[in-house]
Amino acid sequence: METIELVVGRIGKPHGLRGEVTVDVRTDEPERRYAVGARLRAEPPRGSASPLREVTVAGSRWHQTTLLVSFEEIPDRTAAEAARGLVLHATVPVDETPADPDEYYDHQLVGLAAYDLDGAELGTVTALVHGGAQDLLTIKTPDGRDTLVPFVKALVPEVDLAAGRVVVADRPGLVTPLPEDE
Repeated sequence: METIELVVGRIGKPHGLRGEVTVDVRTDEPERRYAVGARLRAEPPRGSASPLREVTVAGSRWHQTTLLVSFEEIPDRTAAEAARGLVLHATVPVDETPADPDEYYDHQLVGLAAYDLDGAELGTVTALVHGGAQDLLTIKTPDGRDTLVPFVKALVPEVDLAAGRVVVADRPGLVTPLPEDE
């Protein structure tokens, strides 16, 4: 079975003395990704001395809006401090989809053809940028320009993975250039 890796979080600061850490969550399914027994690949940041390359979730809980996670390989605060900054990856089948039908993994969107509401080709989705307010689709137009389209229902009303396309409610200046002043 073919698999891919999804970035699901980054280890933050230690919490307490027993190795629990804060996690900067980068998944819409934290209860699933940080379930007891879940194994995650750990990618150290540049310059990190951490020997960890894989971690196993021993427990997780929410403290207000922060996810606190304990890992079997991180027994104390010293080890938790050394693990700070590790980027966590989950391995999933390539055909897995999120539970919510209106959610998509980045790899599912990259490569889709983009069309306007009338069926005219606008370009190809080349990336998904995760922004603070909303995600942005990067669309490379046939003339080689990269444009950013807010990935919201009002501007991207249709995503058809089976057909390999997204429909964009294009507006002048969004994907197509503004008409020249006369």
